[in-house]
Amino acid sequence: MLTEKIKALSQEIHPDVVGIRRHLHTYPELSYEEHQTSAYIKQRLDALGISWKAVAGTGILAMIRGKRNSDAVIALRADIDALPIQEKNNVEYASRHPGVMHACGHDFHTASLLGTAQILQAVSDQFGGTIKLLFQPGEEVLPGGASLMIKEGVLDNPRPTAVLGQHAMPRLTVGKIGIRSGKHMASMDALIVRVIGKGGHGAEPHHVIDPVVIASHIVIALQQVVSRMAHPGDPTVLSFGKVIANGAINVIPDEVYMEGTFRAMNEAWRNEAHKRMTEMARGIASSMGATCEFTIRRGFPFLINEEKLTLKVKQYAAEYLGPENIVDEDIWMAAEDFAYYSQVVDSCFYLCGVGNPSQGITSALHTPTFNIDENALTVSAGLMAYMAVRRLGNDAD
Repeated sequence: MLTEKIKALSQEIHPDVVGIRRHLHTYPELSYEEHQTSAYIKQRLDALGISWKAVAGTGILAMIRGKRNSDAVIALRADIDALPIQEKNNVEYASRHPGVMHACGHDFHTASLLGTAQILQAVSDQFGGTIKLLFQPGEEVLPGGASLMIKEGVLDNPRPTAVLGQHAMPRLTVGKIGIRSGKHMASMDALIVRVIGKGGHGAEPHHVIDPVVIASHIVIALQQVVSRMAHPGDPTVLSFGKVIANGAINVIPDEVYMEGTFRAMNEAWRNEAHKRMTEMARGIASSMGATCEFTIRRGFPFLINEEKLTLKVKQYAAEYLGPENIVDEDIWMAAEDFAYYSQVVDSCFYLCGVGNPSQGITSALHTPTFNIDENALTVSAGLMAYMAVRRLGNDAD
């Protein structure tokens, strides 16, 4: 049975995949700077005899073709970039690049896809069809490496009928898979705001136009976009995470600089909210004698898991892992540039459990203590190989 062959191979190659993951974790690179990472992936593909070509700078498109006759095509994606975080894990494979860390599991994703490639290459005489492997740069920053990969034609010649991707999830234990059909993750826009007033002595506020007070009014008022303007059925998030006044206890500055994020799952409402936020912020500033520069850097679209494909993916996962290990996911207001693929081709993005509370592996994504239970690499590599073979229309029994 091909299913058992894939499971046996996932166990057999596990030490090698762990080694890949640890190497990547030790030498993380920021978005669009993944030169060593890209070179390492190419070396691994060469060793497997898998053809590849460079795309989108540090990105890679690789191809595996089954030896049985079939025109079916599917794409599998992994992101390769790291985050600007100083690692605090006391492990032998901790990051050796100061201030850079694989704190979002992209080392896990890349190692998993290389493991999947190794499995598929080993059983290529037992399935038909073409599998595209997308090793994608720059997921963590705008404009998103997925958009660049698509522009350079990774979804063309031949065009896949489906794109699958997975993401490490520490709140799910190893062996569990989280899947949601339909809208799954939010769009993401960056807000850059400058409130420009007139600074002066803190003891003489009547001689100034205080941008600190005005910026505070803007932050509070903009929350009405979520609480009073958004339809209750449209999930919406507005958060400011950076506010810089740069004055002193007795110095009111000339301006305040702020950065925030706006997230939604409805494109019409997203566009309307942009207009309302801009008008509100500028209006408040003007009414208080200041000016406001309100810039919106449009980011990723919302991520949608095509319903028929997701139903099949859920079926494949249940076949491989057992139905008791499939978790129905809720909407997640985080953003993912995998969303670009989902707007072009039928796609499914699922969550792979990497947590292990008994080992203290519970830290959230994007934290300096994030880590994974490496047993998850057996699940992630084997499951994606199985899903690919099944989606291509091959009988895995």
